[in-house]
Amino acid sequence: MQQYWVVGGEYRTTQFTAVVPGKDEEWIGPFVDYDRAKAEWQKRSWESVDNCYSRYRIERMSDDCPPCSD
Repeated sequence: MQQYWVVGGEYRTTQFTAVVPGKDEEWIGPFVDYDRAKAEWQKRSWESVDNCYSRYRIERMSDDCPPCSD
């Protein structure tokens, strides 16, 4: 079964490799389909549109597809 997660938060730089100290990367979900995950991704992205250090992405996970490490 596939699951979708919205992953992100506020990062130290625009390389988006490490979150701000004292904060954790957020994993919101799981969502049962891509459209629901995309709606949450859009919401989170628009809420942080003025912060160039914030980033959210959609991760798809299933038994044969582990999460991306990007």
